[in-house]
Amino acid sequence: MSDYWSTLDIDLHLPVNSGAGRRNGLEHALRDAIRDGRLGAGTRLPSTRTLAAELGLSRGTVSAAYDQLIAEGHLVAQQGSGTRVADTVSTLAATAPKPKPDVSLRHNLRPGTPDLSRFPVSAWLRASRQALGRAPGDAFGYGDPRGRIELRSALVEYLGRTRGVLASPDQIVITTGVQQALSLLGTVQAASSTPVIAMEDPYIRQFHEAVKATGPKVVTLPVDDDGARVDLLTTPEFDGVGAAVVTPSHQFPIGSTLSPSRRKALAAWARAGHLVIEDDYDGEFRYDRQPIGAIQGIAPDHVVYLGSASKTLGPGLRLGWMVLPPRLVGPVTEAKRLADNHSETLGQLTLAEMITSHAYDRHIRSCRLRYRKRRDLLADRLKPRAGRPLTGFALSGISAGLHALIRLEPAGLTEAEVLSRAAAYGLAIDGLSGMFIAPEEHARQGIVIGFGSPSDGAYPAALDALVRTLSSS
Repeated sequence: MSDYWSTLDIDLHLPVNSGAGRRNGLEHALRDAIRDGRLGAGTRLPSTRTLAAELGLSRGTVSAAYDQLIAEGHLVAQQGSGTRVADTVSTLAATAPKPKPDVSLRHNLRPGTPDLSRFPVSAWLRASRQALGRAPGDAFGYGDPRGRIELRSALVEYLGRTRGVLASPDQIVITTGVQQALSLLGTVQAASSTPVIAMEDPYIRQFHEAVKATGPKVVTLPVDDDGARVDLLTTPEFDGVGAAVVTPSHQFPIGSTLSPSRRKALAAWARAGHLVIEDDYDGEFRYDRQPIGAIQGIAPDHVVYLGSASKTLGPGLRLGWMVLPPRLVGPVTEAKRLADNHSETLGQLTLAEMITSHAYDRHIRSCRLRYRKRRDLLADRLKPRAGRPLTGFALSGISAGLHALIRLEPAGLTEAEVLSRAAAYGLAIDGLSGMFIAPEEHARQGIVIGFGSPSDGAYPAALDALVRTLSSS
């Protein structure tokens, strides 16, 4: 006896427990399907003859089961329209409690995302049509774990031109984002002779967890206003460290950039037989000068370069990339193959078209101008003004990226006080101290503002709420 029907545009797994009797088994199976929402209100059921044939039952058995469920009110039968699920049936799916949005938080200044309302829909659609029109047939099948050659080739030109990265298409692996890239590298490093990785602290906690989950030991590397303390990598405390994850261009969340002397020291450490993993966190967005080139460009055989479209376009695309030293291409490609075979193809082709047509450059230039204005407005709103007791606040870090740090020490406020006041004004912001992995060693207090997150229309009101929060006495 089959337990699956496919008719009248319905595909339904219907396990019939014949041990309870065929009619009773069918009744229970249909009743459960209705109650848990697999058969929704108004759904037309197959005729008794059709269902009997598909399930290998007698027509009389099916008719008796239908009659019972009609009597119970689960089904209704009308002349000319067949048997349907009753409109009055309450299903578990319909009555299950749904999470309620936190309507009290009306303003969002949390870091981590760009303004998603400004996704370049028209440019993406044009690029998608162009890419699909030229796509070979094999683009829709399983492919190279490294990703589509079209995107890898486009990235070689783009990253070389804008970030000073040196690579060939064969050295690039397309990922679902920086987190997956770190997981793949963690897997490879865990199998090496030096399975210890240093990671900045503070940094994105989820990235720390992703690397730890792949097996290597992770140690924390402090960060200050000159970037990661790379001088510590040569101390006894860091003996055995084989790789270090750093954000030289714009550190999250401190907002600093790695100083020239530390860049030089980091490159020397890498050339001495170690691996630098360079997360180019929102490296495209520098407002006071040209973006600093990637460290990969000065030590390409010892640095893995990581980037993604999460901050330039949106994290929902799940598109990232890494540029690997030749010796790591094989192991990382195999790790990617085992992880998910390869990343989604159509997005890769579309992004490649945007890059080669320079639509991606135009979009980034537009974003850079808009986010610079937002950061300038944030800095201006923090200045003291007559009649407003707002003192002791200033943005920390370089003029770049999509986030800024507000230090609290000069104002004499605690982070907990500010977060409590922000909640009272319906403002969602993040505290700095919670972003430290080893808070007992490194933690400082502050507020991390994501000025890229709100839409243009919502941003002024969010700043008003921030000013009220910091002005409260």
